[in-house]
Amino acid sequence: MKDLVALTIKNLKDNGFKTEYFDGINDAKKYLLNEIDEKKDIGIGGSMTIFDSNLHEELINRGNKLYWHWLVDNKDKSETFKKAQIASIYLSSSNAITSEGKLINIDGVGNRVSSIFYGHDKIYILAGINKIVENNEEAINRIKTISCPKNAKRLKLNTPCRYTGKCSNCNSDDRMCNITVVLEKAPMKSDIEILIIDEKLGY
Repeated sequence: MKDLVALTIKNLKDNGFKTEYFDGINDAKKYLLNEIDEKKDIGIGGSMTIFDSNLHEELINRGNKLYWHWLVDNKDKSETFKKAQIASIYLSSSNAITSEGKLINIDGVGNRVSSIFYGHDKIYILAGINKIVENNEEAINRIKTISCPKNAKRLKLNTPCRYTGKCSNCNSDDRMCNITVVLEKAPMKSDIEILIIDEKLGY
């Protein structure tokens, strides 16, 4: 696994992504709390990695203005989505990262996948080593057999994968596999930094 992680980091850097490695989530949090100014507003995409780390609470407690639809009532979600889209800083995880140095994500709404590559002064992607796979095919397989089924169960969505643990290319109104985004290289005019964390984090 160490060789795969090292290769992934090398290729991410070769593809133009600023990339940092951390032994654990607490080290990554300390780094972010030092890097992000307390006066900056922050948007967050749906992420169990971030939620479980309590990073959002530490940012709020020290004074950052935070926009995350997970933290508001349904009536406020639409406005929170909009504010998160124009925040100075954006935090998210990635569904999968290939050893070739590509980020692969699947989304239902599109707020998260659009913000991970455009519209913010700085974007931070936090990813545990469990998100690393060999190639695009393994990335899609990981998302559709791990990420989506677990999220469907957590959100109590009416999708087959919630019950079967695998994708059936459904037509459910709750379907999450609507938008697939592959970042092959660091996009022009976007400042993206990837934090690879030597733990199993999120889905």
